[in-house]
Amino acid sequence: MTGHPLKDETRAKLARVSTASLATALFKRGLRNQFIQGAVPVAWKGRSMVGPAFTLRYIPAREDRNPITVFRDPEHRQRVAVETCPPGHVLVIDARKDARAASAGSILVTRLEMRGCAGIVTDGGFRDAEGIGRLDMPAYHARPSAPTNLTLHEAIEINGPIACGDVAVFPDDVLVGDADGVMVIPAHLADELAAECTAMESYEDFVLERVKDGASIIGLYPATQQTALDAYEDWRRKTGR
Repeated sequence: MTGHPLKDETRAKLARVSTASLATALFKRGLRNQFIQGAVPVAWKGRSMVGPAFTLRYIPAREDRNPITVFRDPEHRQRVAVETCPPGHVLVIDARKDARAASAGSILVTRLEMRGCAGIVTDGGFRDAEGIGRLDMPAYHARPSAPTNLTLHEAIEINGPIACGDVAVFPDDVLVGDADGVMVIPAHLADELAAECTAMESYEDFVLERVKDGASIIGLYPATQQTALDAYEDWRRKTGR
């Protein structure tokens, strides 16, 4: 565990902000590469996924090490990861962006849901994707993939630093997933980003209303004119937003 556990208040705020807003806030801090490339919802749930990362790393499978019988081993790291990912966390899998074989299937993902995990993300694929899509727990992948993971992947390490979709993911980094995809937030920034993005999206709601009423974005977005800021504060008082 890091020294920055995810607070319930922060989790709730992050569940209401978009990955786009988080990307902008991270960019302001010099972090340009926090969006997991290629990972999309198996089926959008209409709500965001939020949780600390619990990681699993795959390396390329070598045939003499990965016959189908390895699944009989109670210490097989894929199975152990599913059974030890803490409730409220997101299992994040480094599949080297290789979706030719599955990272997991519906039985393992169902087990994560039953254990109270917040979601699962891979930069590879899932088998039984239709079944995974019917689950309530959010899941993100590159595309469906029927072949068993042993075809190409060996689960080698649990809860160490990984790469997922070209992003460095460390245990307990905070993942936020919406309909667009998944952002990775360094754990020590989660509280301040949650507060900043909540305020950012409040202002953007105001801007969108003004734009729909025919307003120009110049001076409004970004707010470089005091009149825009004054109008926003008046809008907040009237709407409570």
